[in-house]
Amino acid sequence: EVQLQASGGGLVQAGGSLRLSCAASGFTFDDYAIGWFRQAPGKEREAVSCISSSDGSTYHADSVKGRFTISGDNAKNTGYLQMNTLKLGDTAVYYCAVSAFGAGCPAPWHVARWYGDWGQGTQVTVSS
Repeated sequence: EVQLQASGGGLVQAGGSLRLSCAASGFTFDDYAIGWFRQAPGKEREAVSCISSSDGSTYHADSVKGRFTISGDNAKNTGYLQMNTLKLGDTAVYYCAVSAFGAGCPAPWHVARWYGDWGQGTQVTVSS
């Protein structure tokens, strides 16, 4: 059974940092790309980042480029999302997900339905 456990969320002041983790089990981690999405209250789910496990290539939404970094540790079966210079607009529940297309990020990478399994989400709240 595929399981994804997102953690690391919390309350942080604007300008601060958080690192989210996505602990994976039930599948061979380095055979699948991992994506991060977020959903703010009253808004649609938004793609944040994706990392390919085949070549390490990454994709980031324009809204987080230069501030967020996605990475993965195959030995620990864990993906990460380092979030720096957080803004009020980053407040959301953050989800990690496994690509339904194997090791490469889906094309286009930001389409949620191209991800087959999802974690339960972790709340990130940025305060002023």
